[in-house]
Amino acid sequence: MRFFGDTALLTGRTMRHITRSLDTILTVAITPIALMLLFVYVFGGAIRTGSHHYVNYLLPGILLITIGMGISYTSLRLFTDLQSGIFARFQSMPIARSSVLWAHVLTSVVSNLISLALVVLVALLMGFRSGAGASAWLAIAGILVVFTLALTWLAVITGLTAKTPDGAGAFAYPITFLPFISSAFVPTDTMPAPVRAFADNQPVTSIVNTIRDLFAQQPVHTDIWTALAWCLGILIVAYALAMATYHRKIA
Repeated sequence: MRFFGDTALLTGRTMRHITRSLDTILTVAITPIALMLLFVYVFGGAIRTGSHHYVNYLLPGILLITIGMGISYTSLRLFTDLQSGIFARFQSMPIARSSVLWAHVLTSVVSNLISLALVVLVALLMGFRSGAGASAWLAIAGILVVFTLALTWLAVITGLTAKTPDGAGAFAYPITFLPFISSAFVPTDTMPAPVRAFADNQPVTSIVNTIRDLFAQQPVHTDIWTALAWCLGILIVAYALAMATYHRKIA
């Protein structure tokens, strides 16, 4: 019970930092929105995807880019807490040690969900439409939450081990690049064979395909299981490594 109470208390602390700096959430959402505007209104007419509205095809990839950018702030906030000495102070208090990390992780999930909602709202204004029912939307939200958790625990490792603020924040760059070599923007069958082989077998493609099919009310086939396997696999490994790194850090 102490763990849950401590986590809730510390999450409130980190959430207050977010509410005092709403520009962080807006900054996270602005770049993906700019990419969406660029691809739909500049490149969209030249890209053949088989979808009537390119924004419908594009949105799942943009959502993953939004998460990739959002978790960089988690890494940076964690690094800042370490450098400020607040972690050392927490260790002297009668609180569950893991609650310190979970507070940052839960704050990441909440702030990313807000950014995702802003991106979806702009997509709707741009013409995005989906006949997906409540169960499909819940499935999409569940996949995005698990993906956010997986990447956030990876960001925790970076926040604990980075030497500079730039190093902590730069973690997101490789993550946000992955959707560009996937089915997020164009079908993978248009790519050269070596690039297609990588695109078809990296996590973003299966996640994007699953979300796209759910939006379009199409059968998800095996993509959903591949997507969940990637997300849960990354989550389990990242969580274990993050906790091991944390215990070494505070030892």
